[in-house]
Amino acid sequence: MSETSTQGIKGVPEFFGCNVFNEKTMREKLPKSVYKSLVRTKKMGVALEPDIAEIIAEAMKDWAVEKGATHYTHWFHPMTGLSAEKHDSFISPTDDGGVIMEFSGKELVKGEPDASSFPSGGLRATFEARGYTAWDPTSPAFIKDDTLYIPTAFCSYTGEVLDKKTPLLRSMEAISEQAVRVLKLFGSDATRVTTTVGPEQEYFLIDKKLYDQRKDLIYTGRTLFGAKAPKGQELEDHYFGNIKSRVHAYMKELDEELWKLGILAKTEHNEVAPAQHELAPIFTTSNVAADNNTLMMEMMRKIALKHGLVCLLHEKPFAGVNGSGKHNNWSISTDTGVNLLEPGSNPTENFQFLTFLVAIIKAVDEYADLLRLSVASAGNDHRLGANEAPPAIMSVFIGSELQEILDAVESGEVIKIDHNREFVIGVQALPKFPKDTTDRNRTSPFAFTGNKFEFRSAGSSINIACMNTILNTIVANSLKEFADRLEGSGDFSADLNALLVENIKAHKRVIFNGNGYDASWVEEAAKRGLPNLVSTVDALPHYTDEKNLAMFEKFKVYTKTELESRTEILLENYAKIINIEALTMLDMAKKEILPTAVEYSGDLVSIAVNKASVGVDASLEKKTAEKVTGLANAISGAIDDLDAQLIAAGGAGDTLAVAKAYRNDVFSAMQSLRAVCDELETIVPEKLWPFPTYGDLLFRV
Repeated sequence: MSETSTQGIKGVPEFFGCNVFNEKTMREKLPKSVYKSLVRTKKMGVALEPDIAEIIAEAMKDWAVEKGATHYTHWFHPMTGLSAEKHDSFISPTDDGGVIMEFSGKELVKGEPDASSFPSGGLRATFEARGYTAWDPTSPAFIKDDTLYIPTAFCSYTGEVLDKKTPLLRSMEAISEQAVRVLKLFGSDATRVTTTVGPEQEYFLIDKKLYDQRKDLIYTGRTLFGAKAPKGQELEDHYFGNIKSRVHAYMKELDEELWKLGILAKTEHNEVAPAQHELAPIFTTSNVAADNNTLMMEMMRKIALKHGLVCLLHEKPFAGVNGSGKHNNWSISTDTGVNLLEPGSNPTENFQFLTFLVAIIKAVDEYADLLRLSVASAGNDHRLGANEAPPAIMSVFIGSELQEILDAVESGEVIKIDHNREFVIGVQALPKFPKDTTDRNRTSPFAFTGNKFEFRSAGSSINIACMNTILNTIVANSLKEFADRLEGSGDFSADLNALLVENIKAHKRVIFNGNGYDASWVEEAAKRGLPNLVSTVDALPHYTDEKNLAMFEKFKVYTKTELESRTEILLENYAKIINIEALTMLDMAKKEILPTAVEYSGDLVSIAVNKASVGVDASLEKKTAEKVTGLANAISGAIDDLDAQLIAAGGAGDTLAVAKAYRNDVFSAMQSLRAVCDELETIVPEKLWPFPTYGDLLFRV
C-alpha cells in the first residue's frame, strides 16, 4: 500500500504534484524575477538567458536532493515510440577526496546522449554517435525513482529531429501564430493560442502468473493463438460494471502515484471487454499531455506488477473481444481564457466559432491521409474498421444542429454582423448556439463533442505527439489560408461569408453524421472520393506526398529529409513487429502446440488399442485421433508455409516492398496457422493444453 493511501481524498490537495517542479514549487524556490522569466518562457516561447538557467538549475537540484534524488536524466521520446533516459548523478569530486552535489545551467539546458542506436531512418550513419537533448521548459521536471527527470527534445549532431516532442512544439507554434491572425480579424486581443489534449487511455489487466506462461504475450504484447472463451462481452455486463477489488486497489494506487507526478487522472471505469478498463485525465497543454500520457503508460505497467497483474496496452491483445484505443480529445484556447471550440454565448463568438469549425473541416478533408497515418501501427490495424473502432476512412461528425447551420450558410442565405454586432443567418438571428450541439458518435473517427473534437482512431499504445503534431499543423494551414484572404478586406462580413460558403461546398464531403460501422459507409465514402487507407502499409507512404511535404516545410514542422526518415523508420518498425510475431508463432507452434497434438493423438490411439484388445468399442477415440492427427498435419503444413513466407518477405526489396510482403503474405500465413491451432485447442483436454486459455486470461483477475 502506498504512503498516501491512508490519507484519503482529503489529503490529495496536499500531495498533488509533490514530485513536480511546477509553478507552485518554482514560486517558492526561485527569485521572483527568475520565476517571471521562466513563466514568460513557458507561455510565450521566449528564450532563457544563460545566467537565468544557472539559477533555475541550482534551485531545481536543491529541491530534488531535498526529496531524495541522487541522479538526473534528460527524458526524451525517440522514434522508438517509447521514452529514453540516461542517468547521471549530481556528485562532483572535491579536492579533499569528498564529493558535493552540483548541477549547472549547462547540464540542465543540454545533454549529449549517444544517438547512434536510435532509429534515424538513414539520417545518420551508425559511427556518427553524437546527439543532443535540449530542455523543454514548457513541460515541468519531475522526480521518479530518486531521479530528477527533465523533459527534453532530441536531435542529431547535424540538427535533424530524432524525436516526437520537437515537431509537436513546432506545430503548436504554427497553429498559435495563424490562429492569432484570424482572431485579430474578430477584434480579439489574444496574443497566443494553445492546443489542449485529454487522452482517454484504454488497457487490459491480466494475472501475472498466467501472463508468464504465454510467450506471445511476453514477446509481442498480444495473444497470437487462442480460441474464444464460452463467454465474451456479448452480455454487455462488464462496461461500467462493478470494479473488482483487486483492480480497484490497482486503480487507487495508480491514481495516487499519478497525482504525485501532477498528472490529472480523473475518471476510471470498466470498459466493454472483460478485463478491460479505461483511465482518463483532465485536459492540459498538448506537449505536457503527450509527456504525461507516456509517463502514465509507464506507471500503469509498473504499478500493475506490484499487484500481481500485467497491464496490456496493445491495441488487440485478444481476438474476438474489443481492443483498446486512446481517444484524443483536442481543443484550442487563447491566453485570454477563450475556448475557440466553445460555440459561445454571444453572437460574435458564434461567428468566430463557425470560422474555426469550417477551418477544421477543411483541414481534415484536405489532409485525411496524414490523420490516418498518424494513428497507423501494426497493432491498430487490428482495430480500425472492425466494428469496435472507427473505420480507416477519416470523416468529421458535427451533429444535426451544426449541420443545419452549415447548410444554411451554404444555401446562400446572407450571413453578416450588423451594426449592433448581432450574428445573423438569413433573416433569423441566432443569439447563441446550445452548449451541447451534438450527441457522441462513437463510430466517427473525428467527432465534435460540444467544445472539443474527439479523435477516436488512435491505438492504445501510441505516443500521442505525432497525431497532435499533424492535427495542429493541418489546422494551422487552413487558418493561414483564411487569414491571408481576409486580412485587409474592404468588406469583412461579405468576404468571410464568401469564404465560408466556398469552403463548406468544397469540403462537406468529409462530414458524416451516420453510423461509421455500417458497411454502406465504405461504399458511400468511395463515391465521395474519400481515401480508405486500410492498413499501415497503405497509409505511411503518404507522409512524403508533395502536398504534405510542402505544408510541413511551410510551417517548419518537418523537413523533407525528416519526413523521409520517419517513413523509413515506421515501415521498418512495422515489418519488424510482424516478423517478431511470426517467429513467436512458429516457436509456440513447433515447441508447444504441435507436440501437444502428437501427445494427445498418441494417448487416444493407445486407449483405442487397449479397448479393442478387450472387445470394447473404440470408435470415439479413433474418430478423435483422426481429427487431431489431421489438424496436426495441417499445423505442420501451415508452419512450413509461414517459414517460407518469412524468407521471401526478407528479400522482397526496399523497405516498402518488405513491409508489403509482411502485410500481404506473412500476416496471411499467420492467420492460417492460428486458425488450425485454435481449432485444435477446442478439442484437446484443458490439462494438456500448453498455456492459459482466453477463459483463464480474461476472467481470472
